[in-house]
Amino acid sequence: MFTHILAPVDLAHVERLGRALEVAADLARHYDIPVTYVGVTTPQPGTVAHNPEEFARKLDSFVAGQTEEFGHVAQARTINCHDPAVELDHALLKVVKDLAADLVVMGSHVPGWRDYVSPSHGGKLALHSHASIMLVRDHDR
Repeated sequence: MFTHILAPVDLAHVERLGRALEVAADLARHYDIPVTYVGVTTPQPGTVAHNPEEFARKLDSFVAGQTEEFGHVAQARTINCHDPAVELDHALLKVVKDLAADLVVMGSHVPGWRDYVSPSHGGKLALHSHASIMLVRDHDR
């Protein structure tokens, strides 16, 4: 049914992604397909890493932990954006296309008033991508 899962991760907020990460890994095992965990960074120092190379190492380490914990095939893909607030949606659309991912599994928050004015990242992916988009809310939210 699916051939490749893309799972965007925010390394600064991994604790909020537990359920989405479990779902991505479970689907990967079920369909015997790979997951590409995508993390976005900037050339400037940030809260997660001082530079893109350090960020890539941390994302690789995160993915190794996921494969060890859940037992599925996975890889990391680091995206470097000068302004993630502006470029994130376009960057995610590009990597979905480049990887020919046909399912995106991503964490979501409970919608607020801002979501009625401006669509979420998942909403924008659903509008502009041919991939299926699964938004996963955490149990406690």
